[in-house]
Amino acid sequence: MSLEAEDPSAFKLWLEQNGPIESIQAVICDLNGIMRGKRVPVEQASKVLGGGIRMPLSIVGVDVWGEDIIGSEQVFATGDRDGICGVTGRGALPVNWTSRPSALVPLWLFIEDGKPFLADPRQALAAIVGEYRELGLRPVVATELEFYLIDPEPDSAVPPISPYTGKRLDSDAILSIDELDDFGEFFSDVYKECARQNVPADAAIAENGIGQFEINLLHTDDPLKAADDAIFFKRIVKGVARKHGLAATFMAKPYGTRSGNGMHIHFSLLDEEGNNVFNDGSDEGSPILRHAVAGLLRGMAETTLMFAPHFNSYRRLRPDTHAPTSISWGYENRTSAIRIPGGNPAARRIEHRVAGADANPYLVIAAILGAALVGIRNKWKPAAPVEGRAYDAEKLPKIPAEWGQAVDAFEAGPIAAEIFDPVLRSMMIACKRQEIAGFAEQVTDYEFSAYLEIV
Repeated sequence: MSLEAEDPSAFKLWLEQNGPIESIQAVICDLNGIMRGKRVPVEQASKVLGGGIRMPLSIVGVDVWGEDIIGSEQVFATGDRDGICGVTGRGALPVNWTSRPSALVPLWLFIEDGKPFLADPRQALAAIVGEYRELGLRPVVATELEFYLIDPEPDSAVPPISPYTGKRLDSDAILSIDELDDFGEFFSDVYKECARQNVPADAAIAENGIGQFEINLLHTDDPLKAADDAIFFKRIVKGVARKHGLAATFMAKPYGTRSGNGMHIHFSLLDEEGNNVFNDGSDEGSPILRHAVAGLLRGMAETTLMFAPHFNSYRRLRPDTHAPTSISWGYENRTSAIRIPGGNPAARRIEHRVAGADANPYLVIAAILGAALVGIRNKWKPAAPVEGRAYDAEKLPKIPAEWGQAVDAFEAGPIAAEIFDPVLRSMMIACKRQEIAGFAEQVTDYEFSAYLEIV
C-alpha cells in the first residue's frame, strides 16, 4: 500500500506495443464504484505514473450524480484538500472502443504523509487483505457478474434487437446458445478487450431475463486484482456495447418483473503452504469455514449497504427472484444468502449471493472478507444451515429490505465499524442520505398518472 511510481521505461515499451495513444485517463474509483479523474495528454505520462497527479479527497464521496455532499467535512470544513494519486501497479490499460485511442491508468489515494486514504474503496480492501496477511492467510476470490443488453434509444429498459435475426428479443432464454450466437460479435470483442486489459473472463451464459447475460471472472489469490478486474470488466462491457450500437446495464433491477443483476462472490482461504483452510476432507468443510460463515451472517445486516447501495438495489432483494431475502446459509442452496457449493473438498469455498451488479466490487469484497475475518477471530459458530426454500423460513432474520434501513444498520453496526475506517463510514452514510433525499423529491410518471385526477 505504499506510494510508489511506475517505471517510465516500462510505459514507453507499452506505448510501442499498443500503438498510438493520444491521451491518458487518470482515474480513481469512488464509493459508488464510478471512475472519476482527469484526461491528460500522453506527453504528461511521467506525471501520472510518478505520483504527480492530485485530486480532492472528497471526490471518492460525491453522490451518484457527481454532486458534493452538503455539509461534508471533507469539503468545506477541511478546505477540500487534495490527496496524492499513486499508481496501483496495474499499469496502463488500452481503451480501444472509443473514437480516439487512449489509455486508462488506475490510481488510488494517499494523504500528504504518504499514508493510504482509507476512505478510498481500494485502500479499504487493501487494509483487510493486510489483516489476513498478518494471520498467514491469503484470500482467493472470484466474481460472477450479470448484466442486460438493452436498446440504447428509449429512456427506459427495452430489450435489444438481435443483430442476427433483426428482431427484438421477446422471451427469457436461460442458457440459450442461440442467444449467445446472436450477439457473438459483441462477446468476441468483450473477450478481446478483456485479454488486452488482463481481465480473466471465463464462461459466458444467457441468464433468466430477456437479453440478460453472465460472465464469470476466474479466481485469483489477489483480492485487489479481483476487484480491479470486476471494475474494468463493467467498463469494457459498457464500452463494447456502445461500439455495437447497444447499451449494457449493471443496474440491479432494470425490469421490475424480470430477474435482477447479481454479483456473486466466491472465496476461499489459503495458508502459507498454499492449503485451502476451508477444506478438512469432509463435505461440510472445516471449523474455520463455519467461523467465517458465522461472521458473514452476523455482519450481513450491517453491511447490506455495501451489497445494495442504491435506490434500485432493493427491487432485486425480493422473494422468489433468485436473490436472497433472509440472513441464512446452506449447502448447495441458491435460495440462501450464503451458499457452500458442493464438489471436490479441495475446492471448498463460500459463495456470497447478496450483492447486486450495481455495487462497488472493492467495498463488496472488503465487507465479505472483513465480516468473515471477524467471525474467524472470534471463533463464532453459525446457526444450522437452511434446507429447502430459505424464503419460507419465517424465523430467519431478514436482510434489510429498504435503503434507509440499510444506511441505519451500517451506521450503528459494530462489525461494520470494525471493517471500515470511520472516515469511509461517515462519507458513505452522508452520500447515501443525500441520495435518499434526492429520490424522495422526485415524482415519477407512474405516481403522477395514478393520482393526478383520481384523488
